[in-house]
Amino acid sequence: MIEGRVRAPVAISRGVLAAAAALALPLFGCESLSIPATPQVPTWLHHPGGTLSITYRRPLTAESRQQAEVYERGQPAIDVAGRRVFVPSSDNGLYALRVEDGSTIWRFETMGPVQSEPLFDAVEDVVYFGSNDGAVYKVNATNGRMLWRFATNAEVGRKPVLRNGVLYITNANDTLIAMNAATGALKWHQHRTPAFGMESAGYAGPALGRDKVYTAYSDGVVLAYDLEDGSEQWPAVDLAAEAEQQTGGDTPRYLDVDTTPLVARITSGEVVFVGSYAGGVYALDAENGTRAWVNEKAVGVTELVLWEQPAHAPRTGPLVNARGLGSDEPSSAPKPPSVPGQRILFAASGITGLWALDPNDGRTLWRRNLPEGGITAPVPVAGALLVGTTRYGLFLFSPVTGGLIDGILPGGSFAMTPAAFGVRAFVVGNGGSFLSVLVTPPAPAPADTTMSWLGGKGG
Repeated sequence: MIEGRVRAPVAISRGVLAAAAALALPLFGCESLSIPATPQVPTWLHHPGGTLSITYRRPLTAESRQQAEVYERGQPAIDVAGRRVFVPSSDNGLYALRVEDGSTIWRFETMGPVQSEPLFDAVEDVVYFGSNDGAVYKVNATNGRMLWRFATNAEVGRKPVLRNGVLYITNANDTLIAMNAATGALKWHQHRTPAFGMESAGYAGPALGRDKVYTAYSDGVVLAYDLEDGSEQWPAVDLAAEAEQQTGGDTPRYLDVDTTPLVARITSGEVVFVGSYAGGVYALDAENGTRAWVNEKAVGVTELVLWEQPAHAPRTGPLVNARGLGSDEPSSAPKPPSVPGQRILFAASGITGLWALDPNDGRTLWRRNLPEGGITAPVPVAGALLVGTTRYGLFLFSPVTGGLIDGILPGGSFAMTPAAFGVRAFVVGNGGSFLSVLVTPPAPAPADTTMSWLGGKGG
C-alpha cells in the first residue's frame, strides 16, 4: 500500500460524457464536437463496409482470479515470428497463447494480478513483465521458466523498456529503476516522494530517447535522466504548477502526469509528448525540457499514441465486384502522385474524449465524445484505430476524421488495450475472455507474407 495514493481504474471515466443507448454505435455519430482534419483518410475508408469480427474467443482467467480485481488492464504482446501472444491477467498469471486458436502454451504464476504490458525480446526469446506483487520478472518465452525476479516494493503496471542490455521500469511508488537485463541486478534508481492525495489513473512508464530516459510523476513533474548513471539531465519540469496558473491559482483536484512519455521528432526538433491530467498535452524539447507547445484544452489525458501513415498512391474509382467491395483487378489508368505520409498524436481522456492533435504544433484536428465509462488507448490497425470501451464493446474509427467505421458488442467491457498486427488484434475482456479480432478492409489489403498466418475469415 502506498500512503496518500488512491488510483481509479485506468479506463474509467469520471463523468458521464455521452448518453448511452441500447447499442453504442450512435454514440460515435455526427453529434461529436469536431474540427476538420486533413482530408486524406485511411487508404480503404472510402470503400464502405469495413467490418470487425471475432475469429475465436476462449475463457482465460483461472478460478483463482481475485474477485476484487474486476478489470483486465495492460496490453498483450505479439510475437509474430513465433505465432504467440503474451497476455497479462488479473488471475495473477502471465499467459503464452497460440495465435491460431488461443490455446495455452504455458502460464506463469505471480503473487498478484498482472496488469502490465509485457515486453517480448525476440533476440533472447524472453519476456519481461511486472506484477502487482511489486516485482519485475524475466521468463523464458518458450517454456515460461523464470530466469530472475526483482522486487521493487510497489506494483509494476507499466511496460518495461530495454536498450543495450539495460532494462528500465517504473513502479507505483514514483520510482524509476535501471537494472542489468541479463542478471536482474540493480544498476541505478531515482525516486520522488509521491504526491499526497488522489491521482487519477495510475502512473507513467519510462520512455527512451537518444541518450536519456524520460518519465513523469504523481506530483506533475516530468524529468529526464542519463541512461548510464541516472543523473538528472533537465531542471524539473513542473506541469502541476503550470496547471495551477492556467486556473488562476485554484488548485486542480488532480495534478499528476500519468501518460508514459512519447519521444518523437517534429518540425522544430526532437520532443517528448506528455499529458498533464489538469494542464493538457505538452510537447517538451527532448534536450532541455523547454516547452515546444501545449494544448490546454485536452485535459484528463491518460494515454498518448502517435499514429503514422506512410506515403501511398490514392485509390481512384475502384471497380466493384459481386460483393460490392473493391476489386483485385488493377486499374489501367495512370497512377497519380503519391499521397504524402502523415502523423497524428492521439490523446485519450476519460473526461474530455478522444483527441486528434497535430504533433508539430498541438492544434486540435478533431475531438470525439466518449461513451459513458471511457475508452482504452487507441490502437492503430489496418489503417484505422481500434478502441475498447468499458461498457460498450470494441469500435473502429478513422484516424483523420474520427468517423465511426464499425463496432461490435461481444458481450463484455474492455479496460485492456488491444494489441494489433496487420489485420488482427487480441484483447482480454473484463469478464476474463480472450478474444481474437479480425479487421476486414472493404478492399483487399496489399499482400504481406508475414501476415499469412493471421488471415482467415471471422464468424
